[in-house]
Amino acid sequence: MITPIIILLLLTGPMLIAGLLGRRQRQHPAQSSAQSLALARQQQAFWGLSLAFIFFAIGHGVETQGMVAMLPPWLPVRLELVYATGLLELVIAAGLLIPRFRIRTAQLAIGVFVIFFPANIYAAMHQVGLGGHQWGPVYLLLRAPLQCILIAWAYYFCLKPIPVREQRKHSY
Repeated sequence: MITPIIILLLLTGPMLIAGLLGRRQRQHPAQSSAQSLALARQQQAFWGLSLAFIFFAIGHGVETQGMVAMLPPWLPVRLELVYATGLLELVIAAGLLIPRFRIRTAQLAIGVFVIFFPANIYAAMHQVGLGGHQWGPVYLLLRAPLQCILIAWAYYFCLKPIPVREQRKHSY
C-alpha cells in the first residue's frame, strides 16, 4: 500500500525541497517578502499537483488492465476510457505548469477527483486487486481521506487567493 505515500510525497515534494533550500537561503542577508514567499509556495503547490497527475497518468498506461477492472463491466469502451482518462491526467499535469491555465486546470483537477472517485468505490466494493482495492471497503478508509487531501490541496494551495491582509502585514 505504498501508492498513497508516493502520491503524498509527489504532492508535497516541491514544497519540502523549497523549504529545505529556503532555510539555507535564509542564512544569507537577502530575504524575500511575505508576498513573494506566498506566491512561491503557490507555485510549488501547482508543481506538486502536476507531479501527482503525471503519476496518475503513468498508472493508466502501466496498469491499464487493472484500471479497466476497476470499472463496472456494463460500462462500454472501458479500455478506451482508461486511456482517455490517462491522457486527460497528462493534460491536467501540463496545464498546472502553465501559468495562464493554472487556475482553470486546478478547477478541472478538483472535478476529476470528484468524478473519478466512484470508480474507487466500485473497485473497493468488488475487491479489485489494484493499489489496495483488494482490501475491500476498508480501503476506502484510506482512499477517501486521500481524495479529500487532494481536493483540499488543489483548493487551498492552488485556487484560494493569497489574502491581501497577509500581504500588507509582512510587506515591510
